[in-house]
Amino acid sequence: MVQGTGSDVGKSVLVAGLCRALTNRGLRVLPFKPQNMSNNAAVTADGGEIGRAQALQALAARAVPHADMNPVLLKPQADRTAQLIVHGQVRGTLGTGNFAEGRRGLLPEVLESYRRLCARADFVVVEGAGSPAEINLRSGDIANMGFARAAGVPVVLAADIDRGGVIAAVVGTRAVLDPADAAMIRGFIINKFRGDPALFVDGYAAIAARSGWRGYGLVPWLPAAARLPSEDAVVLEKGRPIAAGRKLIACPILPRIANFDDLDPLKLEPEVDVIMVPPGTPIPAEAALIVLPGSKATLADMAAIREQGWDIDILAHHRRGGAILGICGGFQMLGTRIADPLGSEGPAGTVAGLGLLDIATELAGEKVLRQVTGQALGHAFQGYEMHLGRTTGSGTQRPFARLADGRSDGAINAAGTVMGTYCHGLLASAGVRGAVLAWIGAQSDGRDHAAGVDAALDEIADALERHLDIEGLIALGREGAA
Repeated sequence: MVQGTGSDVGKSVLVAGLCRALTNRGLRVLPFKPQNMSNNAAVTADGGEIGRAQALQALAARAVPHADMNPVLLKPQADRTAQLIVHGQVRGTLGTGNFAEGRRGLLPEVLESYRRLCARADFVVVEGAGSPAEINLRSGDIANMGFARAAGVPVVLAADIDRGGVIAAVVGTRAVLDPADAAMIRGFIINKFRGDPALFVDGYAAIAARSGWRGYGLVPWLPAAARLPSEDAVVLEKGRPIAAGRKLIACPILPRIANFDDLDPLKLEPEVDVIMVPPGTPIPAEAALIVLPGSKATLADMAAIREQGWDIDILAHHRRGGAILGICGGFQMLGTRIADPLGSEGPAGTVAGLGLLDIATELAGEKVLRQVTGQALGHAFQGYEMHLGRTTGSGTQRPFARLADGRSDGAINAAGTVMGTYCHGLLASAGVRGAVLAWIGAQSDGRDHAAGVDAALDEIADALERHLDIEGLIALGREGAA
């Protein structure tokens, strides 16, 4: 099990890389994360949803994503609660009043999923969540030491040297842990190192001496990780330089933004720059395309758009003839009205949309979870739907896509400047992505996004083979299984 000294230390990438490295050695490998908290999710073939990182890790292991790989998924909502997904399906909500007890009660189901995976694999590589040093969350924990101790899984602690203070991060984690929890940790990995490794020899030795844990390696900064799908909202807080002469694509960071990895294929295109617009910042007037992303709480995020004044920016962009694309919740926001009569995503109510498409949405009925294929903008694509609600209106008579099962999807306004779709993942299609870029006067490089992700996983696996004691990790895993 790979746990971390904090969030965003690279646990997800390390697990993905280890899955690919072990798979490349001819072993049967599966990923597992007991509990994930993320609004970036993927749909499994059997109609469930799991964290996006576990779907990527399954790809790394050349395995089909399954709900057992992430048995508990928490999706934050608008009212300090999280939607609870268990084995791929919605089960209810957890909030401050029932959070610890609610998680504790899920441990038997988490262990069932883990054991089913173990029966199918030579190795299961487990990812923790956040950090075991968050001892205030230890009661009811199923994500880190609560799971590790219940399942008898040895732990390796990953730490991010790039953020600084890495010696204190590892040694401090050892200091605050309960002795029985600390005993589950068998070693550490130093991640995201830049520069000459010789400069950290003494620091590495100091961590080993002060923690009592052995080191499994010093992993360099991995540029290939930037070509992997985004999983954690932490990445949205990081700035990105804008190059002169490129078309600008802007996406507002909604409070409950979801599945923002839809934009990842655009970020790799050489003729555009994608910027994530943080709260308190206007959407740039020079943007060629505004993308309204998915949302876990569409009514609340629509209100946030107005609070930030982004609605004024979007409508001004529209009056100038600028292009606008809405995906899932963003598609719903482009309509005239969004109603949540049952309070499915937060407090019940109805809000006005931006009025750029002649559609209206009611958030009711069963959640739609399915993989889809079809044609959009004249090109084939594969993707998935993950949404509540039914959208109607005359705008749907000009659909964005035609799906292989005969259904139509989305809408396009009469001028062809505003488009919306329920389909996630379609920008990974080189044809659809090229058509979207041509819409704003840019040219795609035509690369196969899936092939690029797969190549990045191989690069990361190769780096881990060079810089980690993989044989030692394999031995540790076998010791734990025994």
